[in-house]
Amino acid sequence: MCKHLKKIAVLISGSGTNLQSLIDAVERGEIKGEISLIISNNKDAYGLTRGENHNIKSVYISHKSVAKDEYELSLLQLLKEERIDLIVLAGYLKILGENIINKYENKIINIHPSLIPTFCGKGYYGLKVHEEVIKYGAKVSGATTHFVNKDPDGGPIILQRTVEVKENDRPQDLQERVLEVEHRILVESVKAFCEDKIQVFGRQVKGLE
Repeated sequence: MCKHLKKIAVLISGSGTNLQSLIDAVERGEIKGEISLIISNNKDAYGLTRGENHNIKSVYISHKSVAKDEYELSLLQLLKEERIDLIVLAGYLKILGENIINKYENKIINIHPSLIPTFCGKGYYGLKVHEEVIKYGAKVSGATTHFVNKDPDGGPIILQRTVEVKENDRPQDLQERVLEVEHRILVESVKAFCEDKIQVFGRQVKGLE
């Protein structure tokens, strides 16, 4: 078990359903951590409202009106102020800079709606992922949690779960089923991190069994 509650920052860009799954798991006592900070690069993201509803510090930082370095410095300052142990990217539609990635090596978890290394990387996000899975004719899809490195969706894989692709699936149908899996494995991954169970050896992530 961890010696202290891990302090978690969740970065979002949209409605925040994965964020809500984490909030619920923390409030159930399933995750031995504390969501201390929610950051969005979209001022209209409903995830900010979810955070406020649970009395979590929720901050909008614009990335459009400032230089990339300035935006990253603002993020780093907030993370430092809140003494963040773990960053979770839950539908955060912006690539983090190398300063943050290097400072929080193997301490940034991302959730992706496919089975990495397929249907991932630059340009693969949201409904487009599921459209491409169906177009390709894949029989299974799923979701992946992984640590973030400098390559988009390229870091060590933590957990994966599969979802059947049905013959008459629309992208929205597949997206809905994959989202259920996303919620489960994101909670499992954050739970394991907060209990100091995860070990990383190169690209191999161990300790979750």
